[in-house]
Amino acid sequence: MSSADGIRRWSALGAAVLAVVALLVAAPAPVARAAGLEEVTGFGTNPGNLRMFRYVPSGLAAGRPLVVALHGCTQSAAAFDAEPGWIEVAERMQFALLLPQQQSANNANSCFNWFEPADTSRGSGEALSIKQMVDRMRSDQGSDAAKTFVTGLSAGGAMTAVMLATYPEVFAAGAVVAGLPYRCAGTVVQAFSCMSPGTNLTPQQWGDKVRAASSHTGPWPTISLWHGTADSTVAYSNLNELTEQWTNVHTTDQTADVSDTVNGYPRKGYRDSTGRLVVETYSITGMNHGQPINPGSGAPYCGTPAPYILDVDICAAGHIAGFWGLEADPTAPQTQTFSGIESQDGYVKANQDGSSPSVGTLANLAVGRGTDGKHNRALLSFDTSAIPDDATISRAWLTVTHSSGSGDPWAGGNRLLADLRTGCFGACATEASDWAGTPTATAVASLASFSSGSRVSSDLSPGGLGAINRTGTTQLKLRFDQPPASTAYRFLQSGTGVTLTIVYG
Repeated sequence: MSSADGIRRWSALGAAVLAVVALLVAAPAPVARAAGLEEVTGFGTNPGNLRMFRYVPSGLAAGRPLVVALHGCTQSAAAFDAEPGWIEVAERMQFALLLPQQQSANNANSCFNWFEPADTSRGSGEALSIKQMVDRMRSDQGSDAAKTFVTGLSAGGAMTAVMLATYPEVFAAGAVVAGLPYRCAGTVVQAFSCMSPGTNLTPQQWGDKVRAASSHTGPWPTISLWHGTADSTVAYSNLNELTEQWTNVHTTDQTADVSDTVNGYPRKGYRDSTGRLVVETYSITGMNHGQPINPGSGAPYCGTPAPYILDVDICAAGHIAGFWGLEADPTAPQTQTFSGIESQDGYVKANQDGSSPSVGTLANLAVGRGTDGKHNRALLSFDTSAIPDDATISRAWLTVTHSSGSGDPWAGGNRLLADLRTGCFGACATEASDWAGTPTATAVASLASFSSGSRVSSDLSPGGLGAINRTGTTQLKLRFDQPPASTAYRFLQSGTGVTLTIVYG
């Protein structure tokens, strides 16, 4: 069935079906996001009509690994870089990150078409588009062809299995998170059956599907498989079917050679005849549908909570990279991510001229003009004392998470700016005088318009980098450059919902 036919099938199944599917995450162009995510065009014939984004750590040397990360339904490249921790791990382990993105013209819910034969066959559709992106990255970045990896969440996880099956010579290894076996479905209706209750085939039947996808005769990619035991969207039984498929491909039996726990979660491993670990599985007890993260600063932490990005005290991205054999580069810049100090985070409201300031009383952080006509500024606090006194800070950016909002405070070209204070604007805990508190550096970063999920700021200015406090608290104040003329605001999450990431050497 063609992609166009697939879209018509989606429509014919009705709004109720679409609502269910939406749960299934669910020369360079100008910079698409100032923290480093770039869109690339002209990467080939692009028969799958996908978009290509990349993240390349500053100063990345040639010959470093390449990781392809595939988002889930209703997501985008920008929702699958920092949130699951891939940017942090890329900086830590010094690899380039390729993020293909689906278009709604191909799929109404922006899912990769993992169930469409035309998009899951070698030499055609979305699978070929992703392969062409890999070729472009290798050409541009000089990436190590022997260290190219692919991973994805849900629909992106199912597409990861597609890439490993159709282009096994391209990828050294992969990782499927809350995904499905290759060729579990060939139509939309079959896709629902695969998702739940799942399709039960023999290991041989599953393995045959992979072997039929190409004429490959060399070694097969190794694979790491992750799934929540309480997944209500893609049945947990798919972990077993994936395990059967890839152990059969590697000609191992289905009896685990390794059985242990990592961060309290059951892990199993399967070795080939040479003793090499070729398949591993993680069962994330009690987790619903999503990618596991463990927010914090430095290894082994990663990630920022978001829809289908779940804080369950284990960083899947870091463990997956470890399974692939990637290690932190001791000569590379260090990256630390600091969560907000919730007891100090807050917001201050005042009249347009700054008169009659008062501390806001709601739990989330307000910016913009509220329904009471007051103008709000948010205070964010970070303990940045872990940065060495003699470190040279080369980059830093802020990540915030949407809670709720109304109107468009960015209308008319307005900008959401961040001022920075070495130490605190006042007494560290938010107080009314913070509205007019003097920053050490003004307008050090900006945040583009958003109405859901997370948003990463532009890189901090040189003045902002120089003002980061290496001995204690660094505070940022978010304010709109121009006061909105009518009600238009955003509420942002505090604590772990806001992070400051700093790269230093």
